[in-house]
Amino acid sequence: MSSFRITVPASSANIGPAFDSAGLALNLYLTLHVEGAGKWAFEHHSPLLPESTSYEAHFIYQVAKKIADQYDKQLPPCKVQMKSDIPLARGLGSSASAVIAGIELANQVCSLHLTEVEKLKAATEIEGHPDNVAPALLGGLIIAARPEDKTVPFARLSSLNVDLILYVPMVELKTETAREVLPKSFSKELAVKANSISNVMIAALLTGDYKLAGNMMEKDLFHEPYRAELILNYAEIKQTAKEHGAYGTVISGAGPSLISFVPKGEGTSIAKLQQAKFKEHQVHVLEMEQTGVRVEYL
Repeated sequence: MSSFRITVPASSANIGPAFDSAGLALNLYLTLHVEGAGKWAFEHHSPLLPESTSYEAHFIYQVAKKIADQYDKQLPPCKVQMKSDIPLARGLGSSASAVIAGIELANQVCSLHLTEVEKLKAATEIEGHPDNVAPALLGGLIIAARPEDKTVPFARLSSLNVDLILYVPMVELKTETAREVLPKSFSKELAVKANSISNVMIAALLTGDYKLAGNMMEKDLFHEPYRAELILNYAEIKQTAKEHGAYGTVISGAGPSLISFVPKGEGTSIAKLQQAKFKEHQVHVLEMEQTGVRVEYL
């Protein structure tokens, strides 16, 4: 087997009111170096990865085996060396990137020749919804619906003329905890209003009206009002970012990270001001990753 590298970007889901349906890829990465071996082994070379376990218990192996089994293929043993820039349990799609990595691992070593449609469907079935796995797979900003048949309907925006500022606190927040605070149902009136806000935000992003998009992304009614109390310095970061010129700031995924959309070229200066004020966070200037998962044979 020729050795190869799989690179999967992080992702930020929801973008305010587009709850469970939109996400964008970020230029933080999970990287796997894969080579043939006499037996399976996973080695972690990053402090952002959990402690390495037996290969059978490794999440990426479990995903790869699930895909291989679906196609009646046997996974050949590999040595997998992993690095990651993606913090765990911070709302940056760490589990989604692992799902995509597992699917691509099986795709490569079993010569499955899966299409993007097939990969997205498999990833959505494993993750439960497409908002994180779709941008990790495809890159860009993806608006996707839950599958009702053999496909996952989606639209892709390949570029945004903005800088992105990410605020990562030193504490974790499990998605399950963030889900527990959400209402079980919404009234028809609230759902219609919340949906209209999301529609306007997406349309504004598509047309490049980032001021309108920012205003709409901060008016979410689906999840942010309920999760705000779980997010460190939620109101303060949003307010100061706006004062410094940000279009809008939202919870990244289920949190606890936040992400600001700011005018192109102003990310570094705004991030410096925010980092000086919010020392409990790591503040990064990022870009939207356009490519999605990549495979390079070495």
